Amino acid sequence: MLTLDLTNEPRWHDLAPGVRVQLRPLTTALMVATRSDPVVEAIPEEASEEERAVAFAKALARRAVLAWEGIGDADGKPIDPSPEAIDALLDVWPIFEAFQLAYVSKGLLLEQEKNASALSPNGPSAGARDTAKPARKPARTARRG
Repeated sequence: MLTLDLTNEPRWHDLAPGVRVQLRPLTTALMVATRSDPVVEAIPEEASEEERAVAFAKALARRAVLAWEGIGDADGKPIDPSPEAIDALLDVWPIFEAFQLAYVSKGLLLEQEKNASALSPNGPSAGARDTAKPARKPARTARRG
């Protein structure tokens, strides 16, 4: 069952110990706007999937990040989110991975409730097919003793 969350409120996501970001809900409008981002559209066709993923994640984060905690400049002073700071944050590999897992992947995959299993097919033709040929004749009974 797909569970709809109709609150549409921003949520805090922990990306690393002591680092968390407040993000807008991942809506259809946000995804469509990100796909239309000039940086995303300017990616050359020969770009790798990895380059595309990084560009898309950064464009999405620039739209989604509302606030953050635990992020500072080179002197350790807290800084506010800005497009440049968001891009720099996502250049940190563990942060990028956490952002992908906690936020982006949930928008790309429908998460189903984990309280039920899919129905199993039934009937004589359902399930796996035979992969081996039938034996030519029955095997002999093993000797005793």
